[in-house]
Amino acid sequence: MKDYYNKGEERPVLSAEVRERTGVYRSLPMSARYAINTALVVLFLFIGEGLIGGGVVNRYQTGVLEQVGIYIIMAVSLNIATGYLGQLPLGHAGFMSVGGYSCALFIIHMMPIFGLDARAMATCASPAAALLFVLGVVFGGLCAAVCGLIIGIPALRLKGDYLAIITLGFAEIIRVVINNIDGVLGFDFTGGAKGLSGIPGYTSFLNVFITVAVVIFLIHTMMKSRHGRAILAIRDNEIAAEASGVHTTYYKTLAFVVSAFFAGVGGALYAGCIGVMDPSKFGFMKSVEILVMVVLGGMGSMLGSVVSATVLTVLPEALRAFSEYRMVVYAVVLILVMIFRPQGLFGSYDFSLSRAIERCLNGDFPWKRKGEKAPDDVATDDAAKEAGDHE
Repeated sequence: MKDYYNKGEERPVLSAEVRERTGVYRSLPMSARYAINTALVVLFLFIGEGLIGGGVVNRYQTGVLEQVGIYIIMAVSLNIATGYLGQLPLGHAGFMSVGGYSCALFIIHMMPIFGLDARAMATCASPAAALLFVLGVVFGGLCAAVCGLIIGIPALRLKGDYLAIITLGFAEIIRVVINNIDGVLGFDFTGGAKGLSGIPGYTSFLNVFITVAVVIFLIHTMMKSRHGRAILAIRDNEIAAEASGVHTTYYKTLAFVVSAFFAGVGGALYAGCIGVMDPSKFGFMKSVEILVMVVLGGMGSMLGSVVSATVLTVLPEALRAFSEYRMVVYAVVLILVMIFRPQGLFGSYDFSLSRAIERCLNGDFPWKRKGEKAPDDVATDDAAKEAGDHE
């Protein structure tokens, strides 16, 4: 067998997608893939900041863009438990509220220690403000992850509708506790039913965009690792995965906790975006709203979660002029998609820019593949021709 690795030669592979006679598949090195993706993220960031700084996008539209980023985080985080793990939790709004309240309270009480005021936190111009923002978001995510661990250990013993019911119950417990804890403690802590006010506006387009990019990168990296493969194996067949040596309880809990952590991160950004945390905003319908984004985009598709979260956040705002009919149009769009695309807009498909570039480098275009024969057909034709020559 020829040693391609030691001699530094390009390794030939058999690919059903590339039908060249040489069988050599040119691929991008990992460093080039990361460089291309980083360059695109920086480009989109500069475009967004340029439009906002130039006055092309007003303050209201900027707020909508911030909410789009927040709901993208919520959708891709729920996709870990729903699309990749194959479970059906309905308590995502509870984790979002825990992250939001934890981050807001942490920043409010730490601002005097850091010598900052609300204006300094809103601009995040100083290193101290940026550090406090990062610490607050991580703290909110960790608090939500702890709640996810407490809920996940007993809840993940159940499946299907039973898991949905118990996670919904835990989310309602979190909402009720936030609503009534001030009366138990005897002092103003979460604000109770009137909500937590006085939250500095630390959320901006810049930090939301960076957080979305980091969250998507971390989730993508995790799902491409051996831990992600184990989670996908549990989704496909839990019994077979356990028989193959996968610690199903550990990985189910891991996926649930990671999902809760990123939901807490989204909640932390949400608190700085709206400025007032109201427990009534984190009820059952908020969890259903996030679940609809995942199902509409396609369970297991990160691209689908991003697109559906963007569309379902912008659509109600775009139809605000038709206030009497906008929710009807919103419902009709969902019904039509579920009728004609029950698997979601993208199914389980995930777009890969590096894979698309590799196909272009190898001339593997869809319109070219349609007119070509499969490798098996080519081999059959060659064998038939050789047999005819012998005859």
